[in-house]
Amino acid sequence: MPVQLDEKISVTPIIIKKKIVHAGHHGGAWKVAYADFVTAMMALFIVLWLMGASDQVRKAVGGYFKDPSGKPAQTGNGQGGTGEDISVGKDDMSRLKQKLESAMKQAPELEKLKDQVQMTVTGEGLRIELMESEVGTFFESGNSAPTGHAKDMLTMLASQLGKMPNKLLIEGHTDAKPYNFTRGYSNWELSSDRANSARKLMQDSGVRPNQVTEVRGFADQRLRKPDDPNSPSNRRVSIVVKYVGS
Repeated sequence: MPVQLDEKISVTPIIIKKKIVHAGHHGGAWKVAYADFVTAMMALFIVLWLMGASDQVRKAVGGYFKDPSGKPAQTGNGQGGTGEDISVGKDDMSRLKQKLESAMKQAPELEKLKDQVQMTVTGEGLRIELMESEVGTFFESGNSAPTGHAKDMLTMLASQLGKMPNKLLIEGHTDAKPYNFTRGYSNWELSSDRANSARKLMQDSGVRPNQVTEVRGFADQRLRKPDDPNSPSNRRVSIVVKYVGS
């Protein structure tokens, strides 16, 4: 016969909790991968930018990685002995002056012209003056065509200055003697034509087309020797190496 159980059996339920780990949501592995991806893309964009950049920019970037201090190596190369890509500011103009004077000494045909060339650091930049003599060192009397001496000197200067980012301006000056060879042609035209002839020759010899920002003709209005207005040294062409950013 069946047995009747009068006592109630108490059953306690067992609850099992599973801990779910969301791997990747709070982990750091994805950050490393993402950083690598961003770095690779940045490197790609830099390479693409450099491929389209000018030679001057590529050399400047390469120079930074060779020397992050920003002081490019100064290596001599014969007549072009000022080194490569020298960015000249106010503190470096005296050094540029010394380099150009050294380049003149290395070339015998230029060394003998040292008394006709004066370099001065001014508030505008480095002023390089090619001064005439009684016999016409750089230009024949009343003529805007450069002599052989002028071509040698301007070619050397162009080879040096064309490597630099600095802008240039070129001036022409005459003495106080009136120009009487042609009607309607005066010292104003002569000074301007000489400065422009110097510009053309320098741009044919290494100066970049956009490096010369001004060509000025002053006639006899800015005499080098006001007390001797007819002095040959008043007849001159000046190249001014302007400070970077000016």
